[in-house]
Amino acid sequence: MTHGRRTDVSPSQQGGGDWRDSAARYALLPLRIFLGVTFVYAGLDKLTDSAFTKDGGAGSVGDMMRAVRDSSALPALVDLALKNPPGFGYAIALGELAVGVGVLLGLLTRLAALGGALISLSLWLTVSWASDPYYYGNDLPYMFCWVPLVLAGAPFWSLDAMIGNRRRTGAY
Repeated sequence: MTHGRRTDVSPSQQGGGDWRDSAARYALLPLRIFLGVTFVYAGLDKLTDSAFTKDGGAGSVGDMMRAVRDSSALPALVDLALKNPPGFGYAIALGELAVGVGVLLGLLTRLAALGGALISLSLWLTVSWASDPYYYGNDLPYMFCWVPLVLAGAPFWSLDAMIGNRRRTGAY
């Protein structure tokens, strides 16, 4: 025995495990819900804001890109966005929406989380790069929040888990 707990039997043999086992199993669920809802909201907010997808004007993605161009870590990425600001605005909005829905449903979760991390990374390197101190910019923490979901996926309460269970049991 170690620390008053038997180590030679599994939690299911001990009577179902304790609350710590359940907490560890579902630990990523709050993060998945938070990031999913946040990215769905961000995507819908951009798609429903008539000013965002414009080339210029208050609140437009074009003006935002022009404002951050010289202070970004990757001005070439901003220049790419400035070739077609409305297209870039729609791509970001639809990407956020797809990532959020994918993570909420747990469908292709690792891929959706990778997409979320890449969106957050690109926004950090362009829009919030000049934040001083760096932790005032929110895109960097979002990028790191995606990493556990990239690594672990959504093993519970997800379409990925349901599909995986069907494959293992051969039930289609």
